Amino acid sequence: MELEFGAVDHIDQQNRPIHETFDSRLKLIQAYDKAGFYAFHVTEHHFTPLGLSPSPNVFLAAASRITERLRFATLVYIMTAYHPLRLAEEICMMDHLTHGRFEIGLGRGVSPFEIGYFNIDHLQSRAIFREAWDVVLAALTKDNVSYEGKYFQCREVPIVLKPYQLPHPPLWQAPGNAEGVANGARLNMNLGFNRPANLTKPMTDLYKKLWTETHGASGKKMPKLSVGAHLYVDHNEQRAKERAEFGYEGWYRSFAHPWRKFVPMVPAQDQGGAFGRQRLVIAGTPAQVREQIEKLVADCGANYFLARFAYGDLPYEESAASLGLFVEEVMPHFRAAPSRQAV
Repeated sequence: MELEFGAVDHIDQQNRPIHETFDSRLKLIQAYDKAGFYAFHVTEHHFTPLGLSPSPNVFLAAASRITERLRFATLVYIMTAYHPLRLAEEICMMDHLTHGRFEIGLGRGVSPFEIGYFNIDHLQSRAIFREAWDVVLAALTKDNVSYEGKYFQCREVPIVLKPYQLPHPPLWQAPGNAEGVANGARLNMNLGFNRPANLTKPMTDLYKKLWTETHGASGKKMPKLSVGAHLYVDHNEQRAKERAEFGYEGWYRSFAHPWRKFVPMVPAQDQGGAFGRQRLVIAGTPAQVREQIEKLVADCGANYFLARFAYGDLPYEESAASLGLFVEEVMPHFRAAPSRQAV
């Protein structure tokens, strides 16, 4: 199976100074660049230990200056927390700072608590997102923008900053329903999924059908349909599983923090330990990890795998060692075999 790899990170809170977490993550990003990963994806979260990078652009701008080939993608901007004109300007800055290695993930924010801190009603977030989307895309592709909506209005705004990649950098979404998948297929967007295979496969099937109907004759390459997992690779299977469990437990505490604080229920994923949680963790020897990735990708109908090596309180040294084994003994398995020349 031929497969492209990316890396994803929440940059979740650790039991150490924040600047040390940032420094260690930047070291890993340099390793992703050297190893030939397609892109580094960072999430956006606010007022929660799940995310120490509430401004993805600040972190990615730093990462762009210490890498050469690695692309960068937000997954995703919480558009309800921005003015869309300001966001479009920052996207253009990022595209130029990376010399065209930037990709744009756009979303509305699935956590009502996080956007609620900005006094945004989550029941209106979908409508706000749709207007913001229109304004951002207009500001990336037009010389002058006027817009009259319920949430955003602007008059004859001159657009000075244009993207490095024209008409705009590649787009990403993380859809939660069939409507979002269909929209992504028609707009030739990359999609990110974070659900069990039995829920993801119908979505990827729908995307491929609609994308083929819309773009199949265009000669375009089908965009990326991603799935991913927290990874831990070690020659000792038991140690790999124990350390992955340790890291995931810390990450999941941060993930569940606002839900446990505001909702009088325990998130469903709390049952069964890390390895019972919808296969969000893949751990074991290189051979075992290869097999698990291959099965997950096939079951989901994906063509792009997002690996997470740093999570919870895993020390940098462990994440780096796991990544090293992954690069040496897992990634080559998914590369296209060199063509044989006739003698």
